[in-house]
Amino acid sequence: MKRVFITGGARGIGRAVAECYRAAGWEVVAPGRDELDLSRPDAVEAYIARHGGVLEVDALVNNAGINNIIPIRDLELSDWQLMQDVNLTAPLLLTRHAAAAMARKGWGRIVNISSCYSFVTRGGRAAYSATKAALNSLTRSAAVEYGRDGILVNAVCPGFIGTDLTRKNNSPEELAALCAQVPLGRLGTPEEIAGLVFMLGSEANSYITGQTLVIDGGYLAQ
Repeated sequence: MKRVFITGGARGIGRAVAECYRAAGWEVVAPGRDELDLSRPDAVEAYIARHGGVLEVDALVNNAGINNIIPIRDLELSDWQLMQDVNLTAPLLLTRHAAAAMARKGWGRIVNISSCYSFVTRGGRAAYSATKAALNSLTRSAAVEYGRDGILVNAVCPGFIGTDLTRKNNSPEELAALCAQVPLGRLGTPEEIAGLVFMLGSEANSYITGQTLVIDGGYLAQ
């Protein structure tokens, strides 16, 4: 049985991704925040150490992320660093440890959940957009470095998806305005994102790597 490691697997996109893998017969490892604190690099390393010093998985989905809305003029370095640690440093560390195990088997899949805000942005998203743009770059670098080991690495950039985080950061009026900007006229669903993530992060994918795939209902096409 193949095993997938998913961060942020308790809700939203992460939960939908976990359900896809379970339905396909994979073992799903999705530690909660009480087990794995992604905001502290030392805590990530300690988690790996407690599990034998390696992340023995066949697929890794770096899904967890935070998007604190703070204008640049009010952005404290601590706020900036927190989003860097969760959205970028944690995926780097988990990729490094998972790839070490995957390379020994000559097979692995890594999918990073980025965002359409890695290409465009809105007020208050400076730190978030910066981390997601950097995550896209990390994805390409990892694909190049690990390709010879049979490891495929891609990023998925959701648009406006109907998750708790989207509803937290937008009023009902703002959500209606967002839908009006999407050619399909609606928010995406976590299940729609999960289907793409699973395809990229499973045996269904054999030759796609180093790519940043946008799934946004046509928002960025305008």
